[in-house]
Amino acid sequence: MALQISATNPEHPALLLELPWQLPLEQWPEEVLVPLPRGISRHVVRYARAGSEVIAVKELAERPALREYELLRDLDRLGIPSVDPLAVVTGRTDTAGGPLESVLVTRHLGGSQPYRSMFETTMRPATMHRLMDALAVLLVRLHLAGFAWGDCSLSNTLFRRDAGAYAAYLVDAETGDLHPQLSTGQRDYDLDLARVNISGELLDLEASGALHPSVDPIEFGMEICARYQSLWQELTRTSVYPAGKYHYIERRIRRLNDLGFDVAEMQIEHATNGDTVTFVPKVVDAGHHQRQLLRLTGLDAEENQARRLLNDLESWMAGQDDYAPGDPLGARPEVLAHRWVRDVFRPTVRAVPLELRGSMDPAEIYHELLEHRWYLSERAQHDIGLDTVVEDYIKNILPTARETLQPTASD
Repeated sequence: MALQISATNPEHPALLLELPWQLPLEQWPEEVLVPLPRGISRHVVRYARAGSEVIAVKELAERPALREYELLRDLDRLGIPSVDPLAVVTGRTDTAGGPLESVLVTRHLGGSQPYRSMFETTMRPATMHRLMDALAVLLVRLHLAGFAWGDCSLSNTLFRRDAGAYAAYLVDAETGDLHPQLSTGQRDYDLDLARVNISGELLDLEASGALHPSVDPIEFGMEICARYQSLWQELTRTSVYPAGKYHYIERRIRRLNDLGFDVAEMQIEHATNGDTVTFVPKVVDAGHHQRQLLRLTGLDAEENQARRLLNDLESWMAGQDDYAPGDPLGARPEVLAHRWVRDVFRPTVRAVPLELRGSMDPAEIYHELLEHRWYLSERAQHDIGLDTVVEDYIKNILPTARETLQPTASD
């Protein structure tokens, strides 16, 4: 069987052909590999460069490779945070004509880290709580979309900074299944697997001395269950309100928005006696602030980053002379937002030297600068301008922070 490359983009096969497919992944030469931290995997995984792309290449049998490729495409279509599938390479043979396993090719998620590389220095419990939050949000989003993961774990997840928190991305979809809707039993099974896997991974870290002494691996495994159940309940529960109190419904929707979710459809029923109203959010989409920021500014950011940038944008807009909400003669929000990007966001981010940024993307850099501005302003008891903030951040914060920032493949 001849070598075949099935790709999502017609440009990718030509770039991928340059890689040494006649060699097992374990034997690929250093000149084609990219030295990035890898998590634990049951398969051989390598990072390589294909043209300007940094790719992850996973060796596995043809059938599961094709299946995972299609599942990752489905998750991408549904807007679920997961690695971007690029291609499946089948029909590989070695130089003697012997068969080699197929490979799944995905795009490297810039600025992301596997959990083990994050534990190279002992991670504080507060940071671990944020990881559990991110993983719980990811699992809820998968279940809302009808995806049963089948192997939720820290090892099968990548984490990116998100304005002081973390965003979690699915890496391994090999055991997953997509359904129109998940049953309670399917969700509980996924959640129980997550609990067992996470506790086991943390016990392994404890044995190696990489776990903070105050962390109980079993309790942290249970934590994912509590956080998941709390978020799932908030997103899907039925609410009963007194008739005429429609602002209660608005308050519930705002609370969902604050969690980063949009109510795309809702069911409202009046009781037969007219005394109560039942409200059920029927379809809940994640990424409320992401979409709002993208619509206004064209900036693509993580959810918490987007929330922080929108707050700064609104504060800046309120100080503009032509900002007049509801006045047809005032500047439209989209016009002001693009002015903010041009005059505030981009110049501020560009003032931080590229070589000092580590794995931080522009939105995360801007968030860090806003945090530093708050700190300096509190200390000085008056507002500090962004120019002064950037100068102080570069001089006093980045030199020490840089040690903990893993470089991206493009740096």
